[in-house]
Amino acid sequence: MAGEQCEFEQTFSFSPLPSKKPSFLQDRDTLTLLMKWSMLGRISAESYSFDQRFHPYSSDRFALCFFRDPDVVSSLSRQMTAEAWMPLDKPVVSVDVEPVPCTQVSMELFDPIYSCGVLRPSGHVVKCFHDVYPDYDELRQMLQEEDSEHYYAVGREERGEFLFRLFKHLCLGGELCQYEDTIDPYISTTKQIYKDLISAQKDPETKKISVVSTVFKVCAYDESGQCYPGRREKEQTFAYLIVDPFKRHVTLFHHCYGVGNFTL
Repeated sequence: MAGEQCEFEQTFSFSPLPSKKPSFLQDRDTLTLLMKWSMLGRISAESYSFDQRFHPYSSDRFALCFFRDPDVVSSLSRQMTAEAWMPLDKPVVSVDVEPVPCTQVSMELFDPIYSCGVLRPSGHVVKCFHDVYPDYDELRQMLQEEDSEHYYAVGREERGEFLFRLFKHLCLGGELCQYEDTIDPYISTTKQIYKDLISAQKDPETKKISVVSTVFKVCAYDESGQCYPGRREKEQTFAYLIVDPFKRHVTLFHHCYGVGNFTL
């Protein structure tokens, strides 16, 4: 945990970038899917500029300064008036930061899912019996249950990648999620959001494309305990900070599990 460091070491200041709105929050087809998955109004991405050079080793300090920054607190508080979010009404005293691998520049990571038995040749998700969930399928089982025979169809390292985590978040959805019969909507939406959030560059000599963004999962605490992204830990209540060190931009990508909006 990062604690009382900001005052004594390098500090970062942040400014909201309201004009930098990701395409997935403006595309009607994507918003319709998010509504179907009970995530509409509960999933969001806000971008900010910052004033100092960023290095991955300073992620803890960066995140602590982020959640203490008055402009960030003010910006988030305005967006957290809805039932979905807890306002940051007390000062953040510490943060948990988990580095998230982010190296993927294509969707090839998902290729094994198409041939491991989770899907039919048509792309339809195979249904399966479950003791708890009456309408269950092999895709969700592969994503959630380590004893599933398909759990490691996608390798352990690849499962840790931000691209795979994003896919999993979309597949599991919100509280009243209406699950898809085919995998295509999950794949296409994952690709769109990933392209919105991640910065990449091409090496002029090798022509190789590589990710330049640094991603870390964050959780903030005030004097009473965990305060962001929610008071209680839930797999589908999450927050990621995605840093573009060259532009000095950071995007907060977050979701609060619950019942999403029913209208666009």
